[in-house]
Amino acid sequence: MNQQELIKQLRDDNKTKIVMLIADGLGGLPIEPGGPTELEEANTPNLDRLATEGTVGLSIPVAHGIAPGSGPGHLGLFGFDPIEYQIGRGVLEALGIGVEVGPQDVAIRGNFCTIDAEGRVTDRRAGRIPSEVGETLVAKLAEGVKIDGVETLVKPVREYRLVVRFRGEGLGDKVLDTDPLQTGLHTLQPKATDPGSEKTAKVAAEFLRQAKEILKDEQPANFLMMRGFAKFPDIATMEDVYGLKSAAIAVYPMYRGLAKLVGMTVVEPGKTIADQFAVAKQQWGNFDFFFIHYKYTDSTGEDGNFAEKVKVIEALDKELPALMALNPDVVIVSGDHSTPSRMKSHSFHPVPLLIWAPATVRPDEVTSFGERPCMRGGLGQILAKHIMPLAMAHANRLQKFGA
Repeated sequence: MNQQELIKQLRDDNKTKIVMLIADGLGGLPIEPGGPTELEEANTPNLDRLATEGTVGLSIPVAHGIAPGSGPGHLGLFGFDPIEYQIGRGVLEALGIGVEVGPQDVAIRGNFCTIDAEGRVTDRRAGRIPSEVGETLVAKLAEGVKIDGVETLVKPVREYRLVVRFRGEGLGDKVLDTDPLQTGLHTLQPKATDPGSEKTAKVAAEFLRQAKEILKDEQPANFLMMRGFAKFPDIATMEDVYGLKSAAIAVYPMYRGLAKLVGMTVVEPGKTIADQFAVAKQQWGNFDFFFIHYKYTDSTGEDGNFAEKVKVIEALDKELPALMALNPDVVIVSGDHSTPSRMKSHSFHPVPLLIWAPATVRPDEVTSFGERPCMRGGLGQILAKHIMPLAMAHANRLQKFGA
């Protein structure tokens, strides 16, 4: 019996409310040896109060030493073993913008990028072009790319991101990304890793060949890279497993897609974290579980901007009283992975974790929310997939196991 089957047997219904507040890429590192991390540097009186009243620890998104993508990171937080459920980013991105992914489809996340005259990548995100520029470029691709025997769909997501969907017979999703993951290198050719995906790799190569011609005179987005080739997976929903009616309040499409994948209702979030908390208030009577996603701790980390990551953590903390005024029974605060500004990328480091549940929590001696305090916290280091069972237990939604 796995964890989900056990939860299904033990779950109990009541009126308690659970909030999972995820600051994407929350974990960090000191810029200088012995210095503070971004979270430790930030002035966070409200998070510190929750840490004082609750208990803290560290979350391991996948396994020790593994740096996760956002998909695996979030699936772990939702209680799904990310090693068992390996889901490509393309499906998540597609679902996030309302693109259907059917049984004959392969969905892919695209990133506009900048290449030089020799075809080497000089900017993997094309300078984070405005969304309206991305929309114009997507329209050119949608009009110009034609591939015999396969229906292609191209849709804008946000800024430099787009979704490509191939529909046709015999398409597999075991194709490697074309992103070289660093500048100064050529983009990679799509490469199938099993015979059933050879056709997809050839279709992707032809798409990219035509796209390069269409975009050659554009600046800075004169090419694109493909990531996360994926078909729709077989996965349970939050209601199937936990009996929770769940809402997702997420601004960025990929995280909306992740929520849809596990059966959450995606509600319109507004644009700011204040908007998101206001939406939670509006929807408070309609749901048992609220997943609230905050992106900017991740994007500032990826940009290597320590000071800006500190500011966006402080901005989140400033708005937190509006959420707590709703009187939730359980609040989880954590991240899907660490994105230290020093590394400018996702990292393997465990993520600060806080559980606030005044009716059931066993407080530890920690009085602030940061990496060092969380190392000393009562939760210790736990796998992310164990957070949801703890949330259910603190919400009195699990019965006794055994006689």
